[in-house]
Amino acid sequence: MKNFITIGTFDGVHRGHQHLFNLLETRAVLHRAKPLALYFPLPPKTLQTAHPEMTVLSLPDEKKRLFKDLGLRAETLDFSRVRSLSAQQFFNRLLNHFDCGGLLIGADFAFGKNREGSAVFLREACSQKNIPFEVAPFFTEDHEKISSSLIRKVLAQGDIPHANALLGRPYELSGRVITGHKLGRKLGYPTANLETGIYKILPLGVFAVKVRVGTKMYDGFCNIGFRPTVNTLSTLLPLVEVHIFNFKQSIYGRKITIWFYQKLRHETKFDGLEALKAQLAHDKQQARALLKNVTFP
Repeated sequence: MKNFITIGTFDGVHRGHQHLFNLLETRAVLHRAKPLALYFPLPPKTLQTAHPEMTVLSLPDEKKRLFKDLGLRAETLDFSRVRSLSAQQFFNRLLNHFDCGGLLIGADFAFGKNREGSAVFLREACSQKNIPFEVAPFFTEDHEKISSSLIRKVLAQGDIPHANALLGRPYELSGRVITGHKLGRKLGYPTANLETGIYKILPLGVFAVKVRVGTKMYDGFCNIGFRPTVNTLSTLLPLVEVHIFNFKQSIYGRKITIWFYQKLRHETKFDGLEALKAQLAHDKQQARALLKNVTFP
C-alpha cells in the first residue's frame, strides 16, 4: 500500500495542522493509501539563522509525542540532507524512499533548493506520475488564519488563552531542574529553575500554570524573565522559575513540564525584597483562584 503524504515543519502542531492531518487521513482512505506526515524536527529557518534563540513552539521530542497523541504516522526529514536537493530530486526521493502515492500540501508550502518545489511544480510532477495531488486551503476561524507565526506573535503579547485556543491545548514547556540562587526559598516561595535549551519560545512575565512532576499534576505560578529586582542574571536568555503549590520534594536533575493558562502580570522591578514577597503572595492567591476550576488539559 502506498503512502499519501503531507510535508512540513508543523511547528506547534496547532489546529491548522490538525485540520490538514484530518484531510490527509480522508484522502488516504479515498485512494486506498496510508497517511504519512514528513516533518522537520526543527524549522529550517531556525537552523539557518544566526540567532535561533526562542524561535520554536514545539521541540523535536514534544512534536514526536504530539504526533503520537494524534495517532498519526510521522517520519522525520533531515534538513541537512535535503536542503541542497533540487525540486525534482526531492520529488524523486518522495517516490523512491517514501513510496509516495499521493501528495497533500498546505497553501504556503514549497520545498527543494530555493523553494523550487512550488504547488505548480508539484501538480505537474504528480500529474506525470498519475499521482493525486491537492493543495489544502488555510484553516481560518473568525477570519483569522491559524498559523505558527500568529501563535508566536500572540505568545509574545502574553495572550495565553488566545494562544491556547489556536494550539488546541495549553502551551507547554519542559526542562530539567537546575540549581539556582535559592532566593525564592528565602522569601518563602521556593522555585524550580528550568534549563529549557535555546530554541523554545519563552513568553515573558508571571503565569498561572499546571505542573507535572513524574505522574502527578500540581498547580503553580511561573516567572520567566531577568529578575530585575535582584539583578542576578548574566545570561541573554530569560530564567524560568516555577513555584509549585503544596510541594516540598527535592527534584534537582529531574525533568518537569509546565502548561500555561493565564498571564498574571509583567515582570516588575520592586523596591526591595519585602515588596517582592508581598507581590508573590498576591500572585499565588491569584493563580490559585484562576486554576481552581481548571481541569488538565
